[in-house]
Amino acid sequence: MTNHTVDTDFFLMEFSDDKQLQVLQGFLFLLIYLVSLMGNLLIIILVTVDQCLHTPMYFFLKNLSFLDVCLISVTVPKLILNSLSHRSTITFSGCVCQVFFVVFFVPSEISLLTAMSYDRYVAICRPLHYDAIMNRTVCVQMVAASWLFGSLFGALYSYGTFSLSFCDSRKVPQFFCDVPALLKISCSKIHVTIDISVIIGIVYGFLCLVSIVFSYIYIFNTVLRMPLSQGRSKAFSTCMPHLIVVSTFLVTAVAAYLKPVPDSPELWDFLISVFYSVMPPSINPIIYSLRNKEIKAALWNFLWKLYHNEFYRGKQS
Repeated sequence: MTNHTVDTDFFLMEFSDDKQLQVLQGFLFLLIYLVSLMGNLLIIILVTVDQCLHTPMYFFLKNLSFLDVCLISVTVPKLILNSLSHRSTITFSGCVCQVFFVVFFVPSEISLLTAMSYDRYVAICRPLHYDAIMNRTVCVQMVAASWLFGSLFGALYSYGTFSLSFCDSRKVPQFFCDVPALLKISCSKIHVTIDISVIIGIVYGFLCLVSIVFSYIYIFNTVLRMPLSQGRSKAFSTCMPHLIVVSTFLVTAVAAYLKPVPDSPELWDFLISVFYSVMPPSINPIIYSLRNKEIKAALWNFLWKLYHNEFYRGKQS
């Protein structure tokens, strides 16, 4: 059979055939997308303008927020557009871009979360050497390495996936172009390149998970030996948000990639995909902001400065 994939659109999974439900879905995800954008962009702005937040922890947090904006912008706008226009198509080039950037940003985010766990380990377990170990050069190198690993995985996965043939059904059992869903509809019998890429990705994810687990073993061991309950409370308050983010992201990602792809996806499959690709970027700003006094203080300071500047301009005019 001849492969005519390049000349043909793919069809993405729809939540419902009912047009009213599609419109409702479109506005719901538009709301989620706008809230996620506002939350992550607010963190980026606060960390940039507030001198008190110019520390390694918030430097990583700012980059995590930027990755969250990029990740959710790859899939959700297309879902919103298709829902409101009652269409489910995506071009071949658009599908390639979605695969590349999703696989690009996910490993980058996992790498950054691993770097953040190491930062917390150094801050709590080796506080006297924190400034020397987590200097600006090291932090920049860690962020650059996360982007480098992400770009390598994005190139490997997208090349391995789209070197296959799609000569039968082009109905992707997913609301965006994802590797497992595309492998499901491929008619190629041999997937050597993508199989090797998946193995490398699993090993890399496992190493990151082991690093995070060991970091928190040392962290909790150190925290539990602290004599003052106030010190324990402060240490846990800085670690627990990061642990929640890591757990949510890794559990949903593993569930999305390791579960079998069904021939006819149901609501549960749709929800797993949403929790994996949409929810982490949406809840990260909430988790890091609600229990973080420094972020709250920076926000009030930023709002006060805006109000003061506008008030001063109004009096001058």
